[in-house]
Amino acid sequence: MSREIFDSLEFDAAASGDHAAAAREMTRLATIGTETAAMPRAEAFLRIGDQWLQADEPAEAADWFRRALADGGQVSVDPRVGLARALFQLGRQRDAQDLIHSLKAEGPTDPRTCDLAAELLVDCGDLAGALDWATTGVELCLAAGRDADSGEENPELRLLLRLRFRVRNDLGLPEDGYDALLDEA
Repeated sequence: MSREIFDSLEFDAAASGDHAAAAREMTRLATIGTETAAMPRAEAFLRIGDQWLQADEPAEAADWFRRALADGGQVSVDPRVGLARALFQLGRQRDAQDLIHSLKAEGPTDPRTCDLAAELLVDCGDLAGALDWATTGVELCLAAGRDADSGEENPELRLLLRLRFRVRNDLGLPEDGYDALLDEA
């Protein structure tokens, strides 16, 4: 297993639209491959789950996100966000909401997780919840010393600021200090 191979499979799937084929090949590689420092098993499981989600196979995706959680290894983003998305797609709104609430209660520490949770909540029509997650992500970026002066170097901050602005606009809220950071970035 290597990030490069998974990256290539994801790129090809994005170009062709055949995410199921990518997920099947990634599954094969994860099954026969060994964990490496460059690609922890939990990360492979997370990425397989993402491909199944994009293939519109939420039950299969949920299984892989659960595997990533059970593995407990290092991942690029909390698998519970992907699992929540799969559960929403499966009509299990309460279970999905419980996952999002538990993540929030733990106090998010990763801006990318905040971004994905906010996007999920926008998709579900929960704009107030999305705004809260996006704001938390912005605050995490800023607390880590990622300021708007280097927006090009900090794409996650820019993404979160844009998402937050869009949600605030949809809610009819006036511009605030964080929105002004987007203008400066």
